[in-house]
Amino acid sequence: MNDFAGSHILSVNQLDREAISTIFATANTMIPYAQRKKRTQVLDGAILGNMFFEASTRTRVSFGSAFNLLGGFVRETTGISSSALSKGESLYDTARVLSSYADVIAMRHPESGSVAEFATGSLVPVINGGDGTNEHPTQALLDLYTIEKELAGNVQSIDNMHIAMVGDLKFGRTVHSLSKLLAQYKNITFSLISPKELAMPDEVISIIENAGHRVIISDVLEGNLNADILYLTRIQEERFPNPEEANKYRGQFRLNQHIYTQYCKSNTVIMHPLPRDSRKEANELDVDLNVNPNLAIFRQVENGVLIRMALFALTLGVADQVTQHESEVNWFSRK
Repeated sequence: MNDFAGSHILSVNQLDREAISTIFATANTMIPYAQRKKRTQVLDGAILGNMFFEASTRTRVSFGSAFNLLGGFVRETTGISSSALSKGESLYDTARVLSSYADVIAMRHPESGSVAEFATGSLVPVINGGDGTNEHPTQALLDLYTIEKELAGNVQSIDNMHIAMVGDLKFGRTVHSLSKLLAQYKNITFSLISPKELAMPDEVISIIENAGHRVIISDVLEGNLNADILYLTRIQEERFPNPEEANKYRGQFRLNQHIYTQYCKSNTVIMHPLPRDSRKEANELDVDLNVNPNLAIFRQVENGVLIRMALFALTLGVADQVTQHESEVNWFSRK
């Protein structure tokens, strides 16, 4: 993918190493605006249709904030019940209508393939904010961007690294998309740690192995956490037929500072796509890790805004115009 302007961002399969480098380089230019050191109005007058037909907090607000930080306006729809889809309108018709109101659309939907179907009727670029158990390309990009930055601090690179993915690898779409992006790199060791019933799909494992990477599959934490990156996921309760089925696996893989000290390297980076399940019966990432400098979960959140700003700038063809529309921040800003 070389020309982003006017293009949909539906799948990580669209992105090669060159495209990823372009997105990351553009994200780096967004840092002063995301940190409120400067402001830009490069998208003044543009409208984002933030169409979230499945529950979301971080991703929805991140998309909206990213667009606002570029000077644009945001219009939102949340939940299928509050949309015309509940009246039987097709995704194609919904797309034709909503895209006539906006310049770009970010969309999340509970059904796999739904965002791509929606895009066939859209008059403007559509960015996939997550479609069922299928993909979450912007999360994968922000995760990869975070990995690159975190490893650079340890004088490492993505090539030759060791990543341990832990938790619900069957329904966790973030690990599916991230694995597909990582497959484009070289000589990576993947430790896939999950209950046998929630293992990584064979399709994703095949992509990893066919790209020449090493795969270790296990259902125990002990002895498998000596990695450069430790990526945990929560049990995707909403993907199970009922809460009781999800509860069978809740709390099986927990990380706290004691376990980290015992089994991880001193500089192992801890990641999680959030939200982390902090309920007593789950407690995936203990709060005692909040003071661990290698806990990168909140840096992931900040990086997500940068990546989404970059995607908006690229798909709307203004990435080279951002500085031309910048000015000083005149309100109190965090340092």
